[in-house]
Amino acid sequence: MACCAAAHAQTTLHFREGQRIDPQQVRQILANDADKRGRTRSIRLLDAPVADAPAVAAPGDDRAASVLSLPVQFEFDSATILPEAREQLDAIAEGIKLLPPGRRVVIEGHTDAAGSEDYNQQLSRRRAAAVKQYLVQRHGLEAQRMREIGLGERQPLDGADPFAPDNRRVQFRGG
Repeated sequence: MACCAAAHAQTTLHFREGQRIDPQQVRQILANDADKRGRTRSIRLLDAPVADAPAVAAPGDDRAASVLSLPVQFEFDSATILPEAREQLDAIAEGIKLLPPGRRVVIEGHTDAAGSEDYNQQLSRRRAAAVKQYLVQRHGLEAQRMREIGLGERQPLDGADPFAPDNRRVQFRGG
């Protein structure tokens, strides 16, 4: 089973707060995911060990990446997007507009490990839904083109510190 898991690993391009995002890069990365997955079905265990944490690509290495990760800022204990997050989300929207019309996008909400697992699961779902709503209302993207899911605290970025602020993020992948 280990050989198969490695074959389906996704590489994540992690952006820092305020880092400029190129819409062409967004298009390329979200299109990469479809090319790598093909039309197969699989089971993904969400309680994966730390060693199976997503790989992180170096900024600018979008050829290998199939997932974009952003540290979207929200109000404390809320799904209200702060103004500081809008510039990066606007670039994501422009990149999604460059994708073929039928191309779907998955929006994943993630949290750190502070709080209960159930609470973090719900918060991550609400935050992913808020990002989708922002993209639909502000940029006119079709709601049915995007699917939001909450993954809570189950997939920390580096696997070492589940309480690290970098784990509070939103990820985008082709779907």
